[in-house]
Order: sequence, then C-alpha cells, then structure tokens
Amino acid sequence: MAFTPKPTKQKVRAGYKTLYIKDELVEKIEKLAKEHNTSFNNIVISILEDFFKNQ
Repeated sequence: MAFTPKPTKQKVRAGYKTLYIKDELVEKIEKLAKEHNTSFNNIVISILEDFFKNQ
C-alpha cells in the first residue's frame, strides 16, 4: 500500500520537540513532502500517526 500523508487540518493543541535526523532521511522526507504538496512536518506526523495506528 502506498504512503499517503494525512490531509492538512485545523490547528490542534500540540507540543514542540526538536529532532536530529540524518541528512539522508531529511532528503527523503522533503521529497515526499514535495510530491504530496505538503509540509515536512505533515509528512513526519503522518508517518508517526500511521505507525502508532497499526500497533
């Protein structure tokens, strides 16, 4: 099944964290964001939500 980022929605209460991500992974995430016309943050959150949904 192909990855699909979550749709951008209204702002929800959220925390702020800093992540140190390898450059190679950053490039992959940025490429996905560009392909789906969305933000880097939305891709990361979509991946995390998908991971925890399937636990």
